[in-house]
Amino acid sequence: MNMPDYDVAEPLDTDYYAVFANIPAPDREAWRRARTFTGEALPQMNDYWERAEFPAHLAKRMGDLNLLADGIEVEGLEPMSPLAAGLVNMEVSRGDGSLGTVIAVQGGLALRSIALFGSEAQRQAWLGPLARGEKLGAFALTEPDHGSDSVALETTASLDGEDYVLNGEKKWIGNGSVGDVTVVWARDEAGNVRGFLVEQDREGYEAETITGKASLRAIHQARITLNNVRIPKANLLPGARTFKDTSEVLVATRLGVAWSALGHATAVYEAALNYATQRKQFGKPLAKFQLVQERLAYMLSELTSMQLHCFHLAALDAAGQLRPTQAAMAKYHNTRKARELASIARDMLGGNGILLENHVIRHLLDIESIHTYEGTQSIQTLLIGRDVTGQSAFA
Repeated sequence: MNMPDYDVAEPLDTDYYAVFANIPAPDREAWRRARTFTGEALPQMNDYWERAEFPAHLAKRMGDLNLLADGIEVEGLEPMSPLAAGLVNMEVSRGDGSLGTVIAVQGGLALRSIALFGSEAQRQAWLGPLARGEKLGAFALTEPDHGSDSVALETTASLDGEDYVLNGEKKWIGNGSVGDVTVVWARDEAGNVRGFLVEQDREGYEAETITGKASLRAIHQARITLNNVRIPKANLLPGARTFKDTSEVLVATRLGVAWSALGHATAVYEAALNYATQRKQFGKPLAKFQLVQERLAYMLSELTSMQLHCFHLAALDAAGQLRPTQAAMAKYHNTRKARELASIARDMLGGNGILLENHVIRHLLDIESIHTYEGTQSIQTLLIGRDVTGQSAFA
């Protein structure tokens, strides 16, 4: 592999307002572990991304470093505050979006579903292995015909003696074809949305990895067909009884997406700043040009705003005061700004901006996915709009 002409990946610890200057020592330690991991993983990720291969060993490494739990308390592991979990998500996403999505799927969705709604036996069986990266989990809600309107899901679960029989299809399921257990959301015979633990080696569970992606290429999403999949009644998550329970998981992960967007934005801003100090044109560094300084100042102001959103909402979350629409606002703001900053950075790097070796193009493309998942911008807008007006614009 040829050495890149520019070193734009050097972390600069950008924190213009000193937002993170006085965070507690345990939170800073979690961030340090994530920085260690990112330093190990980043040199590998362009290759995995280009080949569209999932680096399972890196998922296990995150488990070894206690980076997967996303703030969920797991016996035997040091707990992370909401701020620590956010900083981990930010730092890993600063390195790579596919790896950040591993945390979102493994901890934010699968682990959280079992922790919130599982029986004691289910928690004992799955939380430790998932948090340590010994097993991979998936969260199957979205269907081929139901994304934003996932409340209308059509997958069914019928009781047959001592078993539930599941039928239906799911799409865009991270780890759904390469994992060990999938949390499947389906309607029972009473029409209620319930959660079920489905081991991926069950007969009738068929998962096909989705190919042709131009975003998040280093994590596999699957299209799943459930064809008379039989699971024991013990695999029902007893605490999940309605779609409102499902939404509780999604709301919790929405703030994680805002932190992930902050990580992407940090990466592209720092790449642009590094590049501006190294690249020379017309006999002087780009950093000496007024237009370049204006762009960097704008990027920094938006990045600082993103940091403030995340930091304040982590404090609300820790105090038990975070409202769902506040998490929606953070995602709405941060993913939009991350997209904008990535586009500016790509332009600032010129032709070098489309080279994987300079990382910006990978972040730009990966941000397209996080802008969509856990609720599109349109859905977040309507949630916020309903909250401030008292009027629902949903169909």
